[in-house]
Amino acid sequence: MSQNILEIENLSFGYSHEQKIFDNFSLTLKRGEIKAIVGPSGVGKSTLFELILGRLRPQKGAIKVSTLSQVFQDPYSSFHPTYTIREQIKDVVSMEGYEILLSQMGLDKSHLDTLPHKLSGGQLQRCSILRALLMKPQLLLLDEPTSALDNLNQLDIMKLIVEHLEGMGVLLITHDEYLAQWCANEVISLT
Repeated sequence: MSQNILEIENLSFGYSHEQKIFDNFSLTLKRGEIKAIVGPSGVGKSTLFELILGRLRPQKGAIKVSTLSQVFQDPYSSFHPTYTIREQIKDVVSMEGYEILLSQMGLDKSHLDTLPHKLSGGQLQRCSILRALLMKPQLLLLDEPTSALDNLNQLDIMKLIVEHLEGMGVLLITHDEYLAQWCANEVISLT
């Protein structure tokens, strides 16, 4: 796939044939890039991620994707309620190098040995981002990853993600156009 880690070519999709959400939509993403998808609710931002993840099938077009991990908007749906955060991270990835990331995210080791419901939404979202970064994906899909965080933590977490761009590319869904303009190489507005 050369340097492209995501290629979407002439994608068409709609929940009915009469009303298409995407019609000949194309996008490429390379390592080291962040592209942001912005737009109001209901225009297809999350549907695009479902198509990339293979949970929905395009009516037309092709999607080629490298190894990926994702961070969802609702961190509570990302973790099983009866297992500690550490157990759930270790189930999918090595913990190698986690201490540095943990510190950079303002988390304590004790957070990892906690059940998800005992953490705040912001703490749990940072754990979700920690897990995604430890997976060392080529493509990182972020769906409103900072919505559960206050403004200072939003900026710190996005700076951390930008620092880890060397081996990956990021596709970001956000309602925050200022955040998109600050961190993205390209902002794609869906209307």
